Amino acid sequence: MDLADINLSDIEGFWTLPMTDREAAFAALRQQAPIHFEEYETEYLPPGPGYWAITRHADIVEASRKPELFCSGQGTNVPDLPAEFNDFFGSMINMDDPRHARLRRLVSAGFTPRMLSKMEDDIRSGAHEIVNRVIDKGQCDFVNDVAGWLPVKIICDMMGIPESQYGYVFDQTNIILSNGDPEFIPEDKNPLEAFLEAGAALAMLINEIAESSRGRDRADLTTAMVNAEIDGDRLTVEEIQSFFVLLCAAGSETTRNAIAWGLHYLTNNPDQRDLLAADFDAHIAGAVEEIVRMATPVIHFRRTVTADGTELAGHTFDEGDKIVLFYNSANRDETVFDRPDQFDITRDPNPHVGFGGPGPHFCLGAHLARRQITEMYRELLTRVPDIHAVSEPDRLRSSFINGVKHLECEFTPA
Repeated sequence: MDLADINLSDIEGFWTLPMTDREAAFAALRQQAPIHFEEYETEYLPPGPGYWAITRHADIVEASRKPELFCSGQGTNVPDLPAEFNDFFGSMINMDDPRHARLRRLVSAGFTPRMLSKMEDDIRSGAHEIVNRVIDKGQCDFVNDVAGWLPVKIICDMMGIPESQYGYVFDQTNIILSNGDPEFIPEDKNPLEAFLEAGAALAMLINEIAESSRGRDRADLTTAMVNAEIDGDRLTVEEIQSFFVLLCAAGSETTRNAIAWGLHYLTNNPDQRDLLAADFDAHIAGAVEEIVRMATPVIHFRRTVTADGTELAGHTFDEGDKIVLFYNSANRDETVFDRPDQFDITRDPNPHVGFGGPGPHFCLGAHLARRQITEMYRELLTRVPDIHAVSEPDRLRSSFINGVKHLECEFTPA
């Protein structure tokens, strides 16, 4: 593939290509220009300075391990946005130490043994309840009827949000992570305005829950965070609001898409599906890791160079240069993964970066995501064992989230 034909900023021209074409472009970048400069453009923001696309696994891992040289505090999305916007929508993702360490420490204080035990029970019962809703139908939209609901339910239950608000949270999350996809943003509306309105709506919702949780002893994360105190330090209302927006986006959308892509890969690889069904407990851990590797729900995050003369893979950067870590490319790196385009649930080792690279920004919710994928497929392969996709994934029009909007499936009604 000619590198001149690759434009990673072109949503319509590049990110709507068939997956095989898209992965071929990243393979060309890894082999010919693993650190490749891209002009930046978008439909709803002024053009900004370009960025360096980082596409090899080794380089992404190295940059992730050096936050002092490649920082997150200036934003993890490609465009330069106001600091208030970054803090609100990104919470700790858009922070460096010591702010990042402080917030992560206070949030982690909410994950008590009591809380973790409740989460495990909620995941199992939630997966069972979701399958109950579709088990008699014989067909459904797997995303909107199955994959999308478990992470939303778990996050809402964690935060103490009533079931009546599940659909509301689901809809606002879709808007925030739509990347301007017209299915979620009306044609006459500026996507940036829609993102801000959806974020404000979620902030108002969690603020009501937080206010009612002060001084209480309830087994939900909002109560734990509102009342958490470490060395006299507490979370502010704004920090709790921002964390909830992040949790909805990072925790809901990404797990939903991993579950959805999982059905696609299991359908297209019946030998792997049969292997998993034959001994679920022996193979589900490997299957989860392979689903996350192949799907890579979060396509990229940006870092910003902090000092002139910073080097990575022989390239010298200037202070302020943007680098964008393309996790999807790292997860198909042929120097790390044998047969990288093949779905193999027995792959071992599987050093994917589907939960981000190593370092302080490795996904806080990785364990929770793994448990949800595991329990959802335990229910599906036990109770509707012949479930399979009957359409290609209807993909989100996005360069940031490898999303599936719809995926039709069929199964024998029980």
